[in-house]
Amino acid sequence: MNSASRRLWRTSPLTYVALVLATLFSIYPFYYMVVIATRSLDSINDVPPPVTPSGSFGDNFGRVLDNEAASFLTGLLNSVIVSGIVTVSVVITGSLAGFAFAKLRFRGRNALLLTIIVTMMIPTQLGLIPLWGMIQDLNWFDTLYAVTVPFLVSAFGVFMMRQYATQAISDELIEAGRVDGANTFRIYWSIVLPALRPAAAVLGLLTFMETWNSFLWPYAVLTSENPTLQVSLAFLSYAYYTDYSQVFAATAVGTLPLVIVFIVFGRQIVGGIMEGAVKS
Repeated sequence: MNSASRRLWRTSPLTYVALVLATLFSIYPFYYMVVIATRSLDSINDVPPPVTPSGSFGDNFGRVLDNEAASFLTGLLNSVIVSGIVTVSVVITGSLAGFAFAKLRFRGRNALLLTIIVTMMIPTQLGLIPLWGMIQDLNWFDTLYAVTVPFLVSAFGVFMMRQYATQAISDELIEAGRVDGANTFRIYWSIVLPALRPAAAVLGLLTFMETWNSFLWPYAVLTSENPTLQVSLAFLSYAYYTDYSQVFAATAVGTLPLVIVFIVFGRQIVGGIMEGAVKS
């Protein structure tokens, strides 16, 4: 590399300072959540406020489990079930539809793709009332069907997988599969799906996090007896005086699965995004 190129890619001390500050600002809310979760209710109101963890987490989380109005464990289990089912379904349907829109030729393909893109432009809140009416007609109110079935297919997932399949899979590869006698599903399973694995990993993790953090729709169709995690956390706050040590203890436990998923699969997220950027 010549001197001009080296200067272009050289990292200045100011860059490190900015990265450190950005990291601290990003981590501090989570750190303070842990501080409050491990403090007693009396110490939370101290002036100045506490900035170091304590040893009251067990007592705080024990009161969470004893709070029958929140049904925390039920909400945690329901979130695992709903997020897992929705994630698997979105990845499968998104990869199937993305492959079809990218590599198969059929009448109305462009019109259908345009329709999917248009649905992404409509705010989710506009569909809550008619969707709520459908849930009532199906007698799905306060059931997991209400928060699972409407989200088994994602327009964003279809569009994302279609864009990735367009560049990651060559037409020659599909034609070679045809020559070998493979039908469409065999081509999808043996050729397309392995090629889409990086994008599928990114889509699955984004879908899992979005579903896990979903609040508005579950809050509209679920009760305190059968909540998801976010609804359970909301019911912890419904009191004349909010016990923030209890709320933050439950929030810390509810955030832990997302942290574990991101730590375990974070490399795949970054790798999939970077691979897509290079292909683009």
